[in-house]
Amino acid sequence: MKIDFAQILNQAEKYRPEISRFLRDMIAIPSESTQEEQVILRIKEEMEKVGFDKIEIDEMGNIYGTIGHGSHVIAMDAHIDTVGVGNLENWDVDPYEGFEDDEIIMGRGASDQEGGMASMVYAGKIIKDLDLEADYTLVITGTVQEEDCDGLCWQYIMDNKKIQPEFVVSTEPTSCRIYRGQRGRMEIKVTTSGISAHGSAPERGDNAIYKMAPILLELQELNTRLADHDFLGKGSLTVSEVFFTSPSRCAVADGCSISVDRRLTVGETAESALDEIKNLPSVKAGKAIVEMYDYERPSYTGFSYRTEAYFPTWLIEEDHVATTSLVDSYKGLFKEEPVVDKWTFSTNGVAIMGKYGVPCIGFGPGAEEEAHAPNEKTWKDHLVKAAAMYATIPLAYLNQLDNNAMRSRN
Repeated sequence: MKIDFAQILNQAEKYRPEISRFLRDMIAIPSESTQEEQVILRIKEEMEKVGFDKIEIDEMGNIYGTIGHGSHVIAMDAHIDTVGVGNLENWDVDPYEGFEDDEIIMGRGASDQEGGMASMVYAGKIIKDLDLEADYTLVITGTVQEEDCDGLCWQYIMDNKKIQPEFVVSTEPTSCRIYRGQRGRMEIKVTTSGISAHGSAPERGDNAIYKMAPILLELQELNTRLADHDFLGKGSLTVSEVFFTSPSRCAVADGCSISVDRRLTVGETAESALDEIKNLPSVKAGKAIVEMYDYERPSYTGFSYRTEAYFPTWLIEEDHVATTSLVDSYKGLFKEEPVVDKWTFSTNGVAIMGKYGVPCIGFGPGAEEEAHAPNEKTWKDHLVKAAAMYATIPLAYLNQLDNNAMRSRN
């Protein structure tokens, strides 16, 4: 099917004011993890207004907006929860009232990542306006609890077969570049145990903190020799929290635990990362327990979905049809080669592709460095570009499939 790129881009530009207003409305609604209900309802209202064919909210609280009825199912995802605002003194504006001028929109969630949702909804409007429907079904998902537990929402979606897409576009911020992977991560707990005694006679006890001390040093050294990858980069770890138990300040500590933030590159697994720590001499000498954290916090609907805090690495090939569909869309719309790169942070792709093997590719408005920062902002030009991309990608994908089929016949 011939794609009129200029027409799509012009239509996206036409909706610049509506996309901006919708994003401002979402920013104005506090929507930290497990508190997303009101922003979900605001998204539902906008989907109804622009004419989505079907809208559903599941028992976890995720929202699905559907365009079309074709045989090829394509999903586009935005998590619509945000982190908190932190120290308000670091903000130049109210983080929910926000701010805008001709170029930017500022407020919590502007880049991470309600901007992606604003652009997706108006991509649906563009598809309807320009009669771009074909043999595809586009499902736009607004997912919950990503900031708390990345990928949990998509574990639920995939396990319960809510949708079974051929590929998923993550609309996390990429500065309008194409991102094709990220390092995975784990949340690991290391615990040492001891015996308490009065602090005036520490020799009577067995200090759990002292047992932890050499473990900390060996973890620091382990970080320097973790696996590397030429595209995603090196695996890493850092100790992020320290806890202890003791009868009093005048006693020998009988327990000590640390949290380890472990980032995983290609080839590293949960088992290999745990074994690396379990095999440290200090861990063996201190008889430390090494385990993964669990996550089981109810969503805003009261629904709980327990999971281990393991979020696998994922990387889609440069020549995969999902990647080339985005590249073709970008080149057609903007008449230049896209930058193809990767995320530093984690996304729902850890479940989509990392756990379930569904191809995932990223393109989003806003910038990764704006995430979780005071004075978070996005750019109106990004929002327009992203809306045009999201309206174009389904047709570019069908064209890629047709071209691949023709080549295989020849």
